[in-house]
Amino acid sequence: MEKETQDTELRKRVPYHIHRDVLDELGVDYVAEKSDVTISAKEKLKDAFRCTGPRFKSCFLSFVPLLAWLPRYPFRENAIGDLISGISVGIMHLPQGMAYALLAAVPPVFGLYSSFYPILIYFVFGTSKHISVGTYAVMSVMIGSVTERLAPDSDFMMPGNDTNITILDTVGRDAERVKIAATVTFLSGIFQLLLGVVRFGFVVTYLSEPLVRAYTTAAAIHVIVSQLKYSFGINPSRYSGPLSLIYTVIEICALLGKTNIGTLVVSIVTILGLIGAKQLSALAARKIPVPIPVELITIIIATVVSWQMDLKTKYNVEVVGQIPSGLQAPVAPAFSMMGSMVGDAFALAVVGYGIAISLGRIFALKYAYKVDSNQELIALGLSNSIGGLFKCFAISCSMSRTMVQVSTGGKSQVAGAISALVILVILLKIGELFEELPKAVLAAIIYVNLQGMMKQFGDICSLWRTNKVDMVVWVMTMILTVLLNPDLGLAASIAFSILTVVFRTQLPRYSLLGQVPGTDIYRPVEDYNQVKEIPGIMIFRSSATLYFANAEMYIDALYEKTGVDVAKLLSHKKKLEAKRLRKEKKAAKKAKKEAKKRAKEAAVQATKGEDLQLSDTDESGEEPELSHTGANGDVHEMSFKEPKDVVTVEAGPDSDTDSTLPQAIILDLSPVNFLDTVSVKTLRNIYKDYGEAGVQVYLCGCQRGVVESMEKGDFFNEKLTKSILFSSVHDAVLYCQQGNRKEVLQGTHL
Repeated sequence: MEKETQDTELRKRVPYHIHRDVLDELGVDYVAEKSDVTISAKEKLKDAFRCTGPRFKSCFLSFVPLLAWLPRYPFRENAIGDLISGISVGIMHLPQGMAYALLAAVPPVFGLYSSFYPILIYFVFGTSKHISVGTYAVMSVMIGSVTERLAPDSDFMMPGNDTNITILDTVGRDAERVKIAATVTFLSGIFQLLLGVVRFGFVVTYLSEPLVRAYTTAAAIHVIVSQLKYSFGINPSRYSGPLSLIYTVIEICALLGKTNIGTLVVSIVTILGLIGAKQLSALAARKIPVPIPVELITIIIATVVSWQMDLKTKYNVEVVGQIPSGLQAPVAPAFSMMGSMVGDAFALAVVGYGIAISLGRIFALKYAYKVDSNQELIALGLSNSIGGLFKCFAISCSMSRTMVQVSTGGKSQVAGAISALVILVILLKIGELFEELPKAVLAAIIYVNLQGMMKQFGDICSLWRTNKVDMVVWVMTMILTVLLNPDLGLAASIAFSILTVVFRTQLPRYSLLGQVPGTDIYRPVEDYNQVKEIPGIMIFRSSATLYFANAEMYIDALYEKTGVDVAKLLSHKKKLEAKRLRKEKKAAKKAKKEAKKRAKEAAVQATKGEDLQLSDTDESGEEPELSHTGANGDVHEMSFKEPKDVVTVEAGPDSDTDSTLPQAIILDLSPVNFLDTVSVKTLRNIYKDYGEAGVQVYLCGCQRGVVESMEKGDFFNEKLTKSILFSSVHDAVLYCQQGNRKEVLQGTHL
C-alpha cells in the first residue's frame, strides 16, 4: 500500500505543459478544417444494392457458412473429437427429445423428429461451432401452452358404450396438437427469417442476462408444474391465461387423493436413481473421457422393467405408446390457425434466438471466433420453418447438451451432424423398442435436468450485492412470467426492463464540478475532499442524456444546484420594473395636473384686466408660456411649460445586482448523446433566462450529433453562435476567467 502511495506521489511530481489557444467550437472547426461533405440517401441506397463479384461471393458464403469452413475442415485434428462428441450428444437427444415432447403436449416421437431435421439445417447455415441445437425445455413448454389452449381435451370427448360415460379421443387430439405445434413453429421460423433478412439481430439486446436467467427459471417452474400429472398419475383440467399456473397447482393439490401409487413409485425411484447416477458420473468425469449416458441407461432400464412387469396393465402406469418407425413426409402448415398464434410465434422466435445467441457468444469468446448474430437468426429461422413442414416443434440451444458436446471434444458443427445421424438410426430402427417406457420416467428426467435452472435463484443474492436494479428486473421477470405464462410474461418482462432504463434516465445524478488542484481534471465536488469550485463559475453536469422525459427535472436541478431560481428572479425583477413604471406614471400625472392648475389660475387673473407677466418659475423649474389679449387690446405673453423631468423612483436594494449570482455557468454535456426538440428548447431557454439575469451560459463536451441537433433545431442565430461551445470543461473555464484572450499557458501537475 505504501509503495502504491509513493508511486502516486511520484507521478504527481511529473509536470507537463501545453501551449495552445483556448478554442471554442468555431475555432475547432477552423483549425481542424471541418468537412461539409455529406453522402446523400440516394448514393447510400445505390451503394447498398451495388453488386460486384467479390461482394456477391462474400454474401453467398455468409449466407451458407458451410461452404466457407467445410473445405478447410482440419480432418486429422477434429474428426475424432467431433465423432465422439456427436455420438454422446445424439444419445442425449433420445431421452430429452421424448421428454420435451411431453412438455409440448405431442407424442414423444415428434421430439425425435425435432432432434433430427433442425440440426441438419443448422449444420449448413449456423455459425456457432459448439452449441447443440434441438429440443429445449422452455421452448417446449411455450409450445405446450399453445397446443393445449387451441386443442383442449374437452374438444375431443366422445360418448362411450354407456350413455353416461365419455371417452377421450387421444388419436384425434394428438393429431390436432401436432398440427398446431408445427404451424406455430413454422410461423416463428418465418419471424426469425424476416428479422435476419432485415439485419435485426440486435433485437436480442433487449434480453439482458438477468432477464433471460429469471425467465428460464420461471419457465422451469411452469415445466415442473406441467409434469406433475405424469408423476402422480392424475389428470387435472387445462387452464389458460393469467394465473393459470396458480389454478393448476390448486387443482393438483385437490387431486392428490387420486394419485396412482404405481406411477408415483416409478417417478420417485427414477428421480433418486438419476440424482445418484449423476453424482457418480461427475466424480468419474476426471477419469473417464466420455460422460456416462445416465439418461439413456435410465430409459433402457425403465423400459425393460415396464415390459417385464407389465406396469401398464397391472398398475395402470401410463406409457409412451406407439412410436412409428421411419420419417414423416412434409405437410403444409395450417394457415387458417396462424391468426390466433401470432403473439406466441413471435415470443418463440425471440426467446429461442436470445437463448441460442447468448450461449453461442459465450463459447465464441472462449474459443476466439465470431458468431454472426444476423446469420444465426436466419439459421434458426430456416431450422424452425423447414422443421415445421416436417411436424417438428420449435427448437433452440440446450446448455446441458452443449456442455457435453464441448467436454467430449466437439470442435465444429460436424458434431451436430453426427448427432443427427444417431437420431436417424433411432427413428428408423430402434424407436419402437421404447413403446413401454413410462411417461413418469420422462418427467423425472425433466426434473433432474432442471436442477441448473433452479440454482439460478442464487442470482438474487449476488445481484443484491452488485446491482439492485438488475435484481429488481430478475424478481419482476420471475413474478410476471409465473403469473402471466411464458408468452405474456416475456412481453411484460421486456417492457418492465425497458422502463427501468427510462426511470434511470429520468432520475440521473446531477452534480456541480470542481477542479482537482493543479490539474485540468474536473470531478463532482461532493465526491472529493480536495476538489474545489472555481470562484464565480459553476460547472453543472447530469449523468444521463437530456431528452423530453427529464428536461424539466434538468432545469429544476440546475436551479437547485446553482442556488438561483431564474424564473423567480426574473419574475421579481419584472414586478419591480412594473412598480417603478407605475410610480413614474403617477408622478407625471400629478405634475401635469399641478401645471394645468397654475396655468388656469394665471388665465383667470389675465381675464380681469390685469397686466400679468408671469416670470416666476414653477416648482419644477420651468417657465410656463401663455398669450392673452388684455382689456386695453394689448397682448400679454405668458410662458408655461410642462416639466421635462418627472419624478424618478430610485431602485431599492432588491433591484441591485445579486452578488451571490455566478458570473458564468458551464453545462457539461459530455454524457448527452442526442438532443430532441424539447431538450434543444430547454438549452435555449436556459441560455436566455440566465442571460437576462446577467449570467453567461457556456456549453462544453458536445458530441457531433448534439451540435447537429442544435443546428437543425435553430438553436444558433446571429447573436447566439458556436462561440459558446467548447470541447472541454477546462477550455470553457479558461475562457470565462480570461475573457477573449486566446493565448493560454496551461501548467498542470499529475
